[in-house]
Amino acid sequence: MRLALLGGTGDIGQGLALRWGYNTDRELLIGSRDPEKARNKAEEYTTELESRGVEADIKGFENAMAADRADVVICSVPAYHLVETIEAVADRLDDDTVLVTPAVGMKRDDGGLHYNRPGAGSVTALAADAAPDSVALVGAFHNLPAGRLADLDATFEWDTVIVGDDEDAKEIVATLAEDIDGLRALDGGGLGNAAEVEAVTPLLINLAMNNEGLHDLGVRFQ
Repeated sequence: MRLALLGGTGDIGQGLALRWGYNTDRELLIGSRDPEKARNKAEEYTTELESRGVEADIKGFENAMAADRADVVICSVPAYHLVETIEAVADRLDDDTVLVTPAVGMKRDDGGLHYNRPGAGSVTALAADAAPDSVALVGAFHNLPAGRLADLDATFEWDTVIVGDDEDAKEIVATLAEDIDGLRALDGGGLGNAAEVEAVTPLLINLAMNNEGLHDLGVRFQ
């Protein structure tokens, strides 16, 4: 299964790419609006993994080319770039492509970070509206701290809640999530539940900022 990480040069894209490269033998395509930046990051990730004795298959492409070649496309871009990124690659998505978004809308004030719920109900809903009707959209990886995810020396026991209306697509994404050591996938129901999942992210960041020893805080449901 070939995975494309659009915006894979950013924080969450880097973390997911390195973990999948380290824990699996899946082919990874790093996407960016700038193909040279994508290629440079792909080389950087490859070098990091080679230093740990892992031979990974990672290549860099412009976003649309990465999406065109992939079975699963993860839009690892900030919420304010999500719709335009999906619209830019929409004609490259096949009916059997699974589209994934971890994006969360947040706003900051003097008190900290807060969930910025869009009129569509959630950022995941915005992604679903932008995607072709025939493409299954899944929300996942919303609450993962990117810094610790990208630190291959770090271990963790985290959950990621997966939401979507296509059960087969959710199963695919759950399998990909659990390919990462220490990550457990939990079924959060349909896309209508995405706002509740997204809203956890600013809570975790606020806790990390205000409590010593909680840097790079993830979540585990027990």
